[in-house]
This record gives sequence, C-alpha cells and structure tokens, in this order.
Amino acid sequence: MSHNNNNGVTDSCDIKPESEIDDYKNIIITKKIGTDYSYKHKIVWKNAIGFIFLHTLALWGLWLFATGSIKFTTYLWTAILMFTSTEGVTIGAHRLFAHKSFKATPLLKAILLIFQTMAGQNSVFIWCRDHRLHHRYSDTDGDPHNSKRGFFFSHIGWLMYKKHPYVKDLGRRIDMKDLEADWMVMFQKKYYYYLYFVFALIIPVALPYYYLGESFKNSLLVCYFFRYLLQLNGTWLVNSAAHLYGTRPYDKKLQPVESWFVSFISLGEGWHNYHHTFPWDYKAAELTMHFNQSANFIRIFEKLGLAYDLKTASPEMVARRIIKTGDGTHYALGNEKDRNAVTAIGILHPLNPSYNAVYEAPDAVLEDKGLPLYHENDVIDQNVLKRKVVAG
Repeated sequence: MSHNNNNGVTDSCDIKPESEIDDYKNIIITKKIGTDYSYKHKIVWKNAIGFIFLHTLALWGLWLFATGSIKFTTYLWTAILMFTSTEGVTIGAHRLFAHKSFKATPLLKAILLIFQTMAGQNSVFIWCRDHRLHHRYSDTDGDPHNSKRGFFFSHIGWLMYKKHPYVKDLGRRIDMKDLEADWMVMFQKKYYYYLYFVFALIIPVALPYYYLGESFKNSLLVCYFFRYLLQLNGTWLVNSAAHLYGTRPYDKKLQPVESWFVSFISLGEGWHNYHHTFPWDYKAAELTMHFNQSANFIRIFEKLGLAYDLKTASPEMVARRIIKTGDGTHYALGNEKDRNAVTAIGILHPLNPSYNAVYEAPDAVLEDKGLPLYHENDVIDQNVLKRKVVAG
C-alpha cells in the first residue's frame, strides 16, 4: 500500500525535453531494474520537518487518549473515524480502484471515496498511480517505497526524499485511463484539498466539540492528529514490515511476506506475499477467516447489491503456485522443516511483529516489463512502450 503526501509521480501527460527522453531510453529500457545502493536520495527538508511536527502533535494526542483525558464518546468517535477511513483505503483505494478486484455501484463508490478522503492519503488517483507502480516494479528503484532500502525508507523515509528517477520515469508507463474516465475519481482529484479540509479535519474535530462536549484542544489533538498519524503508520507498515518480516508461502522470489501482525492492525492488508502473487484477488489473501475484515465487508456489500464481479484466484491456480514457487511454509502444502525455519525476538508466534523466515530475502531484479497487476500474464507491452517513448 501507499501514502503519497502530495509529492506525486510525474503525470503521464507531462512532456520531457529531448535530452531527458534519451536518458529515459538509455536508463530504463535497456537495463533490468533492481536497487542501486550507491544512489543517494536527497532529503526534502520541508517534508521531514512537517512529519516531525505532525508526529509531535500526534504523541500529545496519544497522551490524552491513553490517560483518559477525553470523554468516552470521543473514544467511540475516534474509533469510528479510524475504522471507516481505514476501509476507505483498504476496500476503496486499494482493492476497488487500484486493483479493480471488484466493481461497485455509484453509491458504494461515493461512500468509499468520502472515507478515503477522510484518511488523508492524497487523492484516489494519485494513491492508485503510486500503488500500481509499486506492484509493477516492487522492491526495486522503480518502487516508490522500495523495501530493499530498509525499514525506515519503506515506512516513512520515502516521503522525506526526492523520488528516484526510475519512480518518475516508470510512473509515466502506468495506465490510468480507467480512473481518468471515472468522473467521481476525477472530481475528488480536482477538489481534493477542499474535500480533505471538510472530511478529514472539520467534521472529525467539529462533531465532538459541538455535540459531544469535548474541548477543542482534545478534539483537534485526538480526532485529527493522533487518529491521522496512527492510521498513516498502520498503512506504512504494509509497505515496510509486510515486506521484511514474515514468510513467503506463495512465491519465495517475491520480497513481500505474510504478516499476521500487519493483517491484524490493517483489517487484512498484511497477507502480502499472497497479494503480490495474485494482486487481482479481492480478498488480498488466500483465506478470510482471520484478520481480513475488509474481504468480509466486500462480500456483505455483494449480498446487499452494492458490489459485484468479485475477482479471485482459483484454488487450483493458488495450489500450483505454492508448489512451484512457495518457500515451504504454507499451512497445508508446505512441510514441517520449512515451517519451523523461522525466528523471532521473544515469543515465536506469527503475531509477533519480528516473526521472520531464517533464509535470506530474495534479490529483486526485474525485467523491464514489470510484474503482473490485473491477471497472471499481465505485463507491460514493450512494443507499445517503445512507440510511446519515440513519440516523446
């Protein structure tokens, strides 16, 4: 998953000078894409200072939240905000708009767009553009939050640095025509900052202040700063922890892992090895009986007639992939030796955030065509790409 913080990938419609187009052809098209550890990102100081400021106020809100300094109704309101805005990201931005893993009626789309706006993770359009890029070139320099650069970078550091040139150039390849044709998505993109001000700040803060008897200071610090930063860090853990600490039962050649802990706190987004193996599956997981409330809600929406055309990987396809590329830790098709080849700091249980496979993580070096996004054989067509570059 992604959070862009208003520093988006270059738009596909941007025009580049001829010299930059030549660099684009030389750097991107003629090479495989991995991680150049000699490349040094430049800090964007206004972003870094801004995040320090936001986290400072969020910690103040955490203190009020943890010490019982707010009213019980404010606790409930904060929990409602957290849940609905999180689902706006997981069900809306992620599974519906980014991966097109199901279809939704206009009513459900509107609700999810409002909830996603409340989360404050930039417009759905920009969120999906970065996320599709993340999947195409996962854990390489073409990935906005490349986990090969470590926990801090993939968690929050990527938002404090200027984007790697690959992120900018490869971002031009991402097909966004489906969202460009969606008037709701483009309306939110056009008026995002106004909508954000209303749904992420004014309503969350005003309701407890005017109707629940809460002080303005407590409403602002808890219902905005604490809630916002807690949710952001939960989303960021999908980019960091769910790429670094866990097992790879579906594809050991992919960096992302299965993380019970991240799934628990993110309503089902931590089954990440499965998700990157079968990104078009609405469940974002093989199973849904534990820590995947988002998939359960999508099925409820389907029964209510609000969601339809749910996509999923067939059991046969999943089994074939486990046997062919899995690391042997699968609960049914794995083996005891590999399932026991794990380590953790403290209690050895999958819910432990440090629970991790003992083998070395795979190298992430991808071909220019990238990884599948919408179905098993979905990669970038090089002929179309070359024509696009030449046209410049």
